[in-house]
Amino acid sequence: MPKKKTKRKSRSIIIGHLERISSKVFDQYRKQITDIIKGNYGVYALYRRDKLYYIGLATDFHRRIPQHLKDRHKGRWNYFSLYIIRKSDHIREIETLLLCIANPSGNVQKGKLKGSRNLGPKLKRLMTEDFKKFMEVTFGDTIKKTSIKKGATSKSKSRSASGIMPKEKRPLLGYFPKGKMIYANYKGQQFKAWISYHARIRFEGRYYDTPSAAGAAVRNGKSTDGWHFWKYKDKNGELQKLSTLRK
Repeated sequence: MPKKKTKRKSRSIIIGHLERISSKVFDQYRKQITDIIKGNYGVYALYRRDKLYYIGLATDFHRRIPQHLKDRHKGRWNYFSLYIIRKSDHIREIETLLLCIANPSGNVQKGKLKGSRNLGPKLKRLMTEDFKKFMEVTFGDTIKKTSIKKGATSKSKSRSASGIMPKEKRPLLGYFPKGKMIYANYKGQQFKAWISYHARIRFEGRYYDTPSAAGAAVRNGKSTDGWHFWKYKDKNGELQKLSTLRK
C-alpha cells in the first residue's frame, strides 16, 4: 500500500515572547532577562497601564528596551511585551503593519507599506461602475434619452474630447470578438487585463484603446510597447505575446 503523505508543519514566525512584564524587571533581574533574549530580534510594545503607548523593533532587545527608560519615553510606560521573530526579512513590514493598525501615540513616524498598492482608487472605480449600473437599471430610459439629447448635436466632438478612439481604428479589432484575458509581469508582480468584444482593454476599471496605453498604465505612465508587454493564452494554453497576432 502506498504510504500516506505526512503533512508538513509550517514553521511559526514568532518563536518566543514575553508579555505584560514590568519595567522594573530590568533593574532587578537584568541578567536573567538578558540570558533569555540576548541576540534576538523582533517587535516590542510599551504600555502605560492598560493602554498601548509605543511599538518598535530591535535587533537586540536587552539594550533597546532599557534605553526607553532614559530617552523621551521615560516615565510614559511601565509595562512591555516583546515577540521574537524567526527571520528578519519582513520584520520592518510587520512593525509598519502594527503601527497602521494600532496607531500608538508614542510613535511619531508611522512608516509606509512599501511594495503595497493602495487599493482605494480601484475600489472607488468599482463602486462608481456599480452605481452607474444601478442607475441604468432603475432609470434606464430616462438616462438614455438624456444622453441621446446631449450627444446628438456634437457626437464627434464629445468623442474626441473624451479621447476614445473610433472602433474601426482600434488595433485589436477583430482578434478576440468574444473577449480575451491578457497578462503581464512587471517588477515581480503579475497583472491582468481584459480585451473586450469592442476591442478596448480594461485594466483596473479603466478602458484603453491600445496595448501600449494599457501597458503604460501598469508602468505608471512610462512609455511601453504593449504588443510585447502583454501576453495571451493560445489554444494550447501557452502564453504568447500580442505581437504574434500581427504575423
